[in-house]
Amino acid sequence: MYDQILVPTDGSEGAERAVDHAIELASAYGATVHALYVVDTAALVDLDEAAVDSDLLTESLSDRGREAVDRIAKRAADAGVDAETAVERGRPVGAILDYATDHGVDVIVMGTRGRSGLDRLLLGSVTEKVVRKSRVPVLTVRVGD
Repeated sequence: MYDQILVPTDGSEGAERAVDHAIELASAYGATVHALYVVDTAALVDLDEAAVDSDLLTESLSDRGREAVDRIAKRAADAGVDAETAVERGRPVGAILDYATDHGVDVIVMGTRGRSGLDRLLLGSVTEKVVRKSRVPVLTVRVGD
């Protein structure tokens, strides 16, 4: 049923709960886990270039992303699960959906922040947008309030 499982991460502690579920699901189905970190280049456009070196910041975020996906790959290996890692640049929702399509992903496992009410409506969320736009099932894992 599931051969390719995508777990996007932002490297946060909260995202680790989604990783746990992705690895457990992969173990149960003999699937490969794909760990993806997206450097949000759209967020960098609005930075004051005089105050911030955007190339340096992008490289720093890419390094952070590599560390995050490498941690997931190690955890997967420790559980006997195959893993692939990727660090992409772009808008998170689009990058996640493109990765899922390009790699034949069967399910996406993502954490939620547990927002509700006006906060959720005003801020939106990457997870919510992926759920609405994905062509494959999305398993959401509540990571806290």
